[in-house]
Amino acid sequence: MAPGIADRSFNYGDGVFTTMLVRDGQVQLWPLHLSRLQLGAQRLGFGPVDWEKLQQDVFATISSAHQVIKLLLSRGEGGRGYSPAGISQPHWYISQSVVPDYAAALEQGISIETAELTLSVQPLLAGLKHNNRLEQVLLKQEQARRGVDDLLVLDQLGFVTEAISANVFFYRAGHWYTPELTRAGVAGVMREQLLSQAAVALVNWQQHDIKQVEAMFICNALMGIVPIRQLDRRTLDITPVQQFIRQVVC
Repeated sequence: MAPGIADRSFNYGDGVFTTMLVRDGQVQLWPLHLSRLQLGAQRLGFGPVDWEKLQQDVFATISSAHQVIKLLLSRGEGGRGYSPAGISQPHWYISQSVVPDYAAALEQGISIETAELTLSVQPLLAGLKHNNRLEQVLLKQEQARRGVDDLLVLDQLGFVTEAISANVFFYRAGHWYTPELTRAGVAGVMREQLLSQAAVALVNWQQHDIKQVEAMFICNALMGIVPIRQLDRRTLDITPVQQFIRQVVC
């Protein structure tokens, strides 16, 4: 089912979404995907969601041993205007696609540079994967213009936040770090999975703090852990990333 003209997500980006990897016919990290959707619906003040039916619909979409499933959860349909008063019950929309090929990036690592565009600071939305992704659309345009594999994105206050569509982890002096994400950014499910398995400190770093990092990776639910071989044209060591991968279950 496609969104109707009165759908709040279509009109205002009033919704949340998650993108899932199906491996061997099973949705990977499903409990974390579901938990993030529930948190987003709660923080945005959605009406009741039939989570059991939503889960059934997600699993019914599986049609291949390996695929991508995207679920978009909208506040629902309503009349003109921003007010959510009198909105129908939440709707969800599910699509599927093939799994991108990350083999070269996973094996060789990628290069990343600091973005010119910065993310808006809004603590009430920080961490949520909400449906307004215009900043990421602009970032993808910047990435294409600059000819790099990805971009390291800061928020408007200068704090290191994330990559375009992935979370970032840094290694320095024998310890791993990742941004706290209290002002901007998306708290990814792979990030959540890794935080539950490894000793990683949550930090609020600015650009000068990353000049001494020795290793770095980005991660999300589809690509897993991708080493960074170059940060702002400075070569990084991928060995700590390889050691980290051997310690965790992705």
